[in-house]
Amino acid sequence: MPAGKFHSEFSNLQEMSDEKKICTESGIEIKQVYTAHPPLNEMPGEFPFTRGVQPGMYRDKLWTMRQYAGFSTAEESNKRYHYLMNQGQTGLSVAFDLPTQIGYDSDHPLAEGEVGKAGVAIDSLQDVEVLFDGIKLENITTSMTINSTASILLAFYIALAKKQGADLKKISGTIQNDLLKEYAARGTYIYPPKPSMRIITDIFEYCAKEIPKWNTISISGYHIREAGSTAVQELAFTLSNGKAYVKAAIDKGLDIDVFGKRLSFFFNAHNNLFQEAAKFRAARRMWAKIMKDLGAKDPRAMMLRFHTQTGGSTLTAQQPLNNIPRVTLQALSAVLGGTQSLHTNGFDEALSLPTEDAARIALRTQQVIAHESGVTDTVDPLAGSYFVETLTDELEAKAWEYIERIDAMGGAVNAIESGYMQNEIARASYDYQQSIEKNERIIVGLNKFVMEEKPFDKYFTVNDSIRQTQVDKLIKLKAGRDPLNVNSSLSKLESTARSAGNLMPCIIDAVENYATLGEISDVMRKVFGEYR
Repeated sequence: MPAGKFHSEFSNLQEMSDEKKICTESGIEIKQVYTAHPPLNEMPGEFPFTRGVQPGMYRDKLWTMRQYAGFSTAEESNKRYHYLMNQGQTGLSVAFDLPTQIGYDSDHPLAEGEVGKAGVAIDSLQDVEVLFDGIKLENITTSMTINSTASILLAFYIALAKKQGADLKKISGTIQNDLLKEYAARGTYIYPPKPSMRIITDIFEYCAKEIPKWNTISISGYHIREAGSTAVQELAFTLSNGKAYVKAAIDKGLDIDVFGKRLSFFFNAHNNLFQEAAKFRAARRMWAKIMKDLGAKDPRAMMLRFHTQTGGSTLTAQQPLNNIPRVTLQALSAVLGGTQSLHTNGFDEALSLPTEDAARIALRTQQVIAHESGVTDTVDPLAGSYFVETLTDELEAKAWEYIERIDAMGGAVNAIESGYMQNEIARASYDYQQSIEKNERIIVGLNKFVMEEKPFDKYFTVNDSIRQTQVDKLIKLKAGRDPLNVNSSLSKLESTARSAGNLMPCIIDAVENYATLGEISDVMRKVFGEYR
C-alpha cells in the first residue's frame, strides 16, 4: 500500500475512534496507536539511568527475591524464614506488628489485640536473637519495614551482628526509615517531623561511618499508592520526600556523594503493566536529575535503586485465586522496569496473612519470570517502544508539575503539614472508588464476572495468647538484666536527645544492655513529644 494511502486510512480510523477516550487513573490519555518517538540515545548503567542502573542488569545478576514475612512471635517467624530460604528466597524482608512499629512493648495497654498480628512482635534484643537464630547476618541481606522505631530495630540488628562476630563493614540490608510518607499516607509516626528528620539524618551519619553497605532509608511510594494515590502522585510525592531527606542531610553537613549511594526507594506495582514499567523508568531519570541539581558528582549517588512490592490494595477477597495473575502482571512490570528487589504478595492476603502455600506460589511466580519468561535475557526490553517511551515522558512531565508545586510550598515537609499531599491522595482515592462503583473500571470478580462462592476457609490465624507469651518474656527479661546499666544507658540517651549529639551510639548501648523498644521510645517521647 502506498504510504500516503496508509496515512490517509489511518487518519480516518483515528477520527472514528476519537470518541472513545481511554485514560489511566493519572489522567494520561492512551492513544489508539503510537507511531513515533525520538530515539532514546542512552545506555543502561549511564546517566540518567532511564534504562537501568547496571549495564548488564539481570544478565549479570537477578533481582533479590524477598518475601515480606513476620507474624506472631520471633520463634514462629524464624521458622517461616528458614522455610522461605529453603524454597530459594535470596533475601529476608521483616514485617513488624503495630506495637513494635509505634514504639510500644507488648505489655503496654495500647498493644492489646495487636501483638503479633500485622507482623512479628519485637520487644528487645532477646527477640531479635531468636528471630535470626541459625541465620548468619553476614551471609544475607535483610530489609526491615520499620519507620518510627527504625533506629531501634537497626540497633538490635547491629548488636546481634556484633554478638555473631560479624564484620559490620560487610553486613547489608535496608531499613525503611521514611517518616514523611507516614504523615502523608500511613500513620505509624511517633515524634513530630523535625525530631524525626534529626533521627533519620543521625542514622545516615552513623551508617556512613560504621556500616557503609547498609541502605539507610527506603524512600517509599508504596504506602502512598496503597492509600489511593495515582501512579503520578506516587512518583512525585516519593521523589519530593527524597529531596527533603537529601536537603536535611546536606544541612547536617553530610556529603551527598557518600550518603547518596545508600539511599534506596520502595515502589508499588499495580495492574497496568506498561504504565508501571514506564513509571519505574521515569523515576530513575527524574532522581538522577534531582541529585545532580542538588550537587552530586558521583554517578553512583545519582542512581535510583529500588525495591518493589506488588499492590496489596489491588487484591480482592472475592475469587482470591484471581490474585495470582494480578500479582504476576505486577511482578512482570517491576522486572520490565528494572527493579533491584521484589516481593510478590500471596493470593490470600486480602483475607489474612499469607499461608505457607500462598507464600510459596508468590515466590515461584518470581522464579518463573526469572527463569522461564525470557524477559531477563536483554536489558530494558521495552526500550524504543513508541508507547512506552511516550508514556515514560508523560508520567515524568506530570510528576514534575506536582514537584514544582511542592517546591513552591517550601518542600515536602510543608506540603505534608499543610495537608496538601493528604488531600491530593484522598481525592484520587475517592475518584478511583467512584469509577469502580460506576462500572467505569472493571475489577474481575468484584464488579464483573461475579459468581457465587463457598466461603474461603484456608485462613492463616495468629493465636491471641501471643501477647501473654511476650509479656512473660518481658517479665523474665527485666528480672535478669542489670537495672543500673539499663538506667545509665537510658539516661545517656535522654541527655544526648536534649543536645545535638548523634543518637545511634546511645541507642545501641541501650539495646546491648537489654533496654526494651518501649523504654527507648519513651525516653525520646519524653524529649521530643508526640505528633498528633
